[in-house]
Amino acid sequence: MKRVLIVDDDVNTLDFLRLLLQQCGYEIFAARDGCEALELLETQLVDLILADVAMPRLNGYQLCQQIKGAANPHLALTPVVLMSCRTLDSDIRYAKALGADDYLTKPFVIEDLLAVVEGKLLAAERLRTLFVQQSGGSQTMTLIINQQQVKLDYRQHRAWVGEVEVDLTAREMFLFERLAQQPNEVVSLADLVKATHDLTTDYQGASQLVR
Repeated sequence: MKRVLIVDDDVNTLDFLRLLLQQCGYEIFAARDGCEALELLETQLVDLILADVAMPRLNGYQLCQQIKGAANPHLALTPVVLMSCRTLDSDIRYAKALGADDYLTKPFVIEDLLAVVEGKLLAAERLRTLFVQQSGGSQTMTLIINQQQVKLDYRQHRAWVGEVEVDLTAREMFLFERLAQQPNEVVSLADLVKATHDLTTDYQGASQLVR
């Protein structure tokens, strides 16, 4: 089941999109603005983001910019589709210049929305597969923790301890992936925090961020 995050400060639009996409078989997460969306993405992995442009605190443009500029490839490769009542060519060009994968003008045709969602999810899946192939790595990794085998499928965001599948938050998955990159080596706390909190520079207060 693909996971879609809807970001919109209008409750009616949020509820409509949630119901529509749930009926199409998607698992839905919701946020009222870009700040809420970023907080949610710290603990949840999603496959696509539908975001309104005009929102308080952090708008859709700013949210898109932060996601596409993320150091973590899982987040940076997540499709972002922006939605807006603004139909000026300059607005659409600006969104695409920020890295938005598509731009839908409101009111939109339901069939067009569903086609964009399906198409962007399919393209993202192919891109992730290509990314894994070109990086020369497998989509699965195995760690030994406390004499137990932990297997990770980082493309599908799934994990198993032995034969039992377990639920991991996005931050926990990033942590395990970082450890797997340096088998049989000690990884510093600062490096782990950089991986789990999407930091691009050294952070002196690393111990304060560990939760």
